[in-house]
Amino acid sequence: MVDATVSGETIRKEEAAHFGALAADWWDPKGSSAMLHRLNPVRLAFIRDALDAHWGGDVEDAKPLAGRSALDVGCGAGLLCEPLARLGANVTGVDAAPENIAAAKAHAAGSGLDIDYRAGELASLGLGKFDLVTCLEVIEHVADKPAFVAQLASRLAPGGLMVLSTPNRTISSRLLMVDAAETLGAIPKGTHHWNDFVTPEELADLLAEAGLRMGEPQGISWSPAKGLHLSGNRALNYIVTATAT
Repeated sequence: MVDATVSGETIRKEEAAHFGALAADWWDPKGSSAMLHRLNPVRLAFIRDALDAHWGGDVEDAKPLAGRSALDVGCGAGLLCEPLARLGANVTGVDAAPENIAAAKAHAAGSGLDIDYRAGELASLGLGKFDLVTCLEVIEHVADKPAFVAQLASRLAPGGLMVLSTPNRTISSRLLMVDAAETLGAIPKGTHHWNDFVTPEELADLLAEAGLRMGEPQGISWSPAKGLHLSGNRALNYIVTATAT
C-alpha cells in the first residue's frame, strides 16, 4: 500500500482556481454547474443502491446513513454533501478551492444542515476515518493520482465503502465531453483535460496499489430519450465502488 503521509501535494493550483472561480453560481441549476445538477441524481441513485448492498440496509429507509460518517473529497459547493446529510450521515466535505468551501458553508447554513467543510490538501487536514468516502469527478483533476488515491484509502474506516466516478479516456469522451461540450458551453471551457482521464483498468490498478478492491464499474451515459442515466456503456463516464482487500 502507498504511504499517503510521504507523498507530495495532489492539488493543482490552476485547477483549484478554475473551479473556485465558478463558486458563486455553483448552486444555480442553469449556471456553469448545470451539468453537475443533471448528473447528481444519477450518482445518488448509484450511491443509494451501493449503500444498501454494502450494509444490507432497508431500501425503504429514508436515512440509511444514520449513525455513520461520510467524507466527500472534491466537494465543490456541496452538491453531494447535502443529500448525504439528508440520508442521515455526519458529513465532512473537503475541497481545494476556499471559494467553494465558503459557498458550501453558506448554502448548508441556509438549508439548516450541519456539515463540516474544510479547504486544503486532504493529507494535511488531520481528519479521521469515515464509513463512506466519496470522490466524484475529481481524480481527473489531481496532480499525483497514486498519492491521491492513497490519501482516500487512508481515510476509509474498516468495513467502509468508497464510491468514485470519473470520465473514461476514450475517443467518445474526447469528442463529446471536451470538444463538443466545452465548445457549446455545456461545460465551462478548461474544465477537462482529456489526457488526465482515467480508464477503469487504470483506476483498478490505482486502488489495488492503495489496498482497495474495485467493484464492477457502471457507465453513466446520455441519450436524447433518457438524458444522463446509468448503463452498461462506460465510454463517457463511469461510477464504481471500492472496499478494502
